[in-house]
Amino acid sequence: MSTITGGCHCGAIRYEVEGDAIVHALCHCRDCRLHSGAPVVGWTMYPGDALKVTKGEPKVYSSSEHGRRQFCGNCGTGLFYVNDSLLPGIIDIQSATYDDPEAVPATMHIQVAERVRWMEHAHELPTFERYPPQP
Repeated sequence: MSTITGGCHCGAIRYEVEGDAIVHALCHCRDCRLHSGAPVVGWTMYPGDALKVTKGEPKVYSSSEHGRRQFCGNCGTGLFYVNDSLLPGIIDIQSATYDDPEAVPATMHIQVAERVRWMEHAHELPTFERYPPQP
């Protein structure tokens, strides 16, 4: 059984998750965009009891009638999501908060009905190792 560790940007919250992810989805919904400030958010889904917070205590934000987002109250890093109405017994973990964000490869895109249109072609944009050359 594998163990993955992770935490928030400032280090106030640390966690461990045991076992295999059910799925790793890249979510394009508006709620995820607004909460993260990013056009897409990676979520790994696990049984709720697979997660153990080992340091600190996340704050909880009721982002919808049943959705609860957990984040670091110090630095604001989004960490976990639960929705017992839609996904009973499941917790989603923001995969970018893993110490090794490559530990669980993404397997799908979800909520593409709400995707920002330019994200459909984002992989075609020019790439730079760090920053583009200055004019």
